[in-house]
This record gives sequence, C-alpha cells and structure tokens, in this order.
Amino acid sequence: MEELEHTCPHPRSTIIAPAPFAEETTYECKAPHEKLTIAQACIGTPVDRPVRVYADGIFDLFHSGHARALMQAKNLFPNSYLLVGVCSDELTHKYKGFTVMNETERYEALRHCRYVDEIITDAPWTLTPEFLEKHKIDFVAHDDFPYSSAGSDDVYKHIKEAGMFVPTQRTEGISTSDIITRIVRDYDVYARRNLQRGYTAKELNVSFINEKKYRFQNQVDKMKEKVKNVEEKSKEFVYKVEEKSHDLIQKWEEKSREFIGNFLELFGPDGAWQMFQERSGRMLQSLSPRDSPTGSPTRERSPSRSPSPTLSWMHNKSSPPSPKGASASISSMSEGDEDEK
Repeated sequence: MEELEHTCPHPRSTIIAPAPFAEETTYECKAPHEKLTIAQACIGTPVDRPVRVYADGIFDLFHSGHARALMQAKNLFPNSYLLVGVCSDELTHKYKGFTVMNETERYEALRHCRYVDEIITDAPWTLTPEFLEKHKIDFVAHDDFPYSSAGSDDVYKHIKEAGMFVPTQRTEGISTSDIITRIVRDYDVYARRNLQRGYTAKELNVSFINEKKYRFQNQVDKMKEKVKNVEEKSKEFVYKVEEKSHDLIQKWEEKSREFIGNFLELFGPDGAWQMFQERSGRMLQSLSPRDSPTGSPTRERSPSRSPSPTLSWMHNKSSPPSPKGASASISSMSEGDEDEK
C-alpha cells in the first residue's frame, strides 16, 4: 500500500491559538477522498478521517447569531472539521452591498471563534465543483431559506441536489441588519457620544450645523446631570438630617422618661427624699421633745407684793407712770429686800 504524504488534519481539541488560514496549512490530501453520505457521517468516521464541513458567509459585525450557526455546523457530526469561507469586500459590495467591517476585520473576527478550525479567505460567491474538490469538502452547512443572489433563486440549489447540504437553524432577533437598524435609529445619540470622545465632525460625516447642535445638547445633558447630582445629594443630606433628628428625639424621650422616673423615685410620696425628711423629723423630735419644761420653778411671792409699775405701764399703755410713783416703787422694793434680809 502506497504511503500517504499527508493525512487529514484533526479538529482542535483545545484552543490555544486563532484558527489558521487555508493558505497557511498548505493542506493537500493525496489520499482518495471517498464520498460520504449523511448517514455514514452521523455514525462516525475514523479519527484520521474527520468529516469536512464547510460554512460560508459575509459575517459583518460578527454576533451571537453567527456564532450559533457555526456551533451547529461544528456539531453536526461526531467527528468534524469546520472550514469557514469569508467573501471578500469586492464580491460583497458587488452582490450584497456596503459592509461596516472590511474583509481583514471580518477574517480576524472569525479566526477567534471557538468552533472554527480553518478560515478560507476570498471565498467564492457560488460554490463550484472545483472549489469543493480542492478543499475536500464533504458537506455544506447553512440555513435552509432560499438564498437568491447572482441571478439565481437559490445559490445552494446544486449543493442540495448533490445531497451535500445540511441545514442549520437561524437565531431569531439578531442579525447584522438589525444591528445597523439600531445604529441608524439612534444615530444622534452615537454621533453626540463620539463627538464628546474626541472624534471630528469630518470623521463622523456630520455637518457644521449638526455639530453645533450636538455639542449644545451635550452641554445641556452635562448641566442636567449636575442638577440631578445636586438633587440626589440634597435628598441624601435631608434624609440624613431627618434620620439624626429622629434619633435625637428618640434619645431625648428616653432620657426624659428616665429623668422623670428618677425624680418620682426620689421626690414622690414614697420616695427617698420623703423618707429622709420623716427620719430627720423623728430624730429632731427625739433630741428635743415639745412638752418638756424649759426652766426652773418660779419662786412664790408674798401676796403683799404688788407688780412693778413698769410692767403695769406696759399693760396699760394709755397712762405711763409718773416719776413720783416710780420713785415710790423703788423705795418699796428696797424696803422689801431689807425685810427679807
């Protein structure tokens, strides 16, 4: 058996580098490339013979819809090698229209998709038998909607008739046209944003009047943002003041209740102060009783002794004693003293 110089490459088990370009692999399989049916491919092929699946497209603004289509193509068969063809700018502008990303950017976007094993640049718009034979393609994966272009109702019609077409499902709600529609719808917003980031009006293809309008709107938005920040800070300050006031009032109420309780406990009917006063009164009463005698017993005076004229004058304020009466009383008092002696 003749020794083969090259064998089919294996799918990437781990992702350690971007997917290579077809011209970089210099792949030319000299072994006979036997034709596979879909049933045979689904059962599984030898390790050294992966099923070569081809998917092509424009892949402008590469998004999740593109990635999901490539994921389906990669997982069509147990052992597959996914080749992705990307059309050039020349073909795309001729048959479809202007693109947002140029061909180099679109090539690089596909190289970093985890499901892609090899990139074919400048892919043909219509797949020819020569192209399929050159890259040893077993099956072509694409969504099943008729794709009319280049004067044909369905560019994949001959692939379907040859039994080499395997359909994938489109992801609804996401497409390059949808993304462009969003940008066009919100054009003013993006133009104002890019002017603010330093892009010139010439780079954005914006007229002089629109440039001034957008810059004025940016200034207005900045002012609104400042006012909004001031309002938020004011609300936050008022909230903090209210919260602190509430805490102070609550603490004041607690302290006032505590003060009133302590006051009643000290000065109330059964308080400590009342008990102290009662005990003080009892102590003073025990030290000096109210009904005890205050002096020695008085001497009995003779009945003949009369009250002094001074005392009688104090009782009879209307007639003060005369000097003669006073002298007489003094003499009588001296006589009385002599009698006692």
